[in-house]
Amino acid sequence: MENQKYLDDLQDIRKMMNRSTQFLSLSGLSGVFAGTYALIGAWLANSLIRAEVEKDYYVRYRDFENLLFFKVAGIGLVVLLLSVVSALICTHLKARKNQESIWNATSKRLIVNFLIPLFAGGIFALILLRHSYFGLIAPVTLIFYGLACIQASKFTHRDVRYLGLTILVIGLFNAEYPGYGFECWSLGFGVCHIFYGAIMYFKYDRNS
Repeated sequence: MENQKYLDDLQDIRKMMNRSTQFLSLSGLSGVFAGTYALIGAWLANSLIRAEVEKDYYVRYRDFENLLFFKVAGIGLVVLLLSVVSALICTHLKARKNQESIWNATSKRLIVNFLIPLFAGGIFALILLRHSYFGLIAPVTLIFYGLACIQASKFTHRDVRYLGLTILVIGLFNAEYPGYGFECWSLGFGVCHIFYGAIMYFKYDRNS
């Protein structure tokens, strides 16, 4: 009886230590939603480009920039907004269920460490876009997003690190073979998010 009480006390202490150093209310469902949005967005963007190519056999870069770029960028913005809103809602619900604040010192550190590589990658991608290096935009976004996940994983579930490593490898592959941008982008941001999000949901969310 005393041994069981001792073990229970140790588990309580461990939970308190984890809560002070890790934000454990990150929801796996938010990853599933983000991956689904990414796949739909990639399909829509690819369909737009294919339709334009079929309409005009020769598509000039100026036409691409003026006509397609803003449409594709708009799709990407909608995907990003939907992903952020879904993540906030799912994480808020899980945090409330776990009686944890969604905005604390640990979650702030997580967000800062996630955003630094993400913003750096976004600026780099815009520079590449400005100089018409279109084939490198997809791998750069994958690589820096993977690094952002790895950096943020110090403050949340370890599964986020594996997600980041997987996306990083996909981005490096895409950098070597830039012709597979849509495929790698869909695999990294779409399939990987759904896969790891489902794993996190069944490991941490379903029985919490």
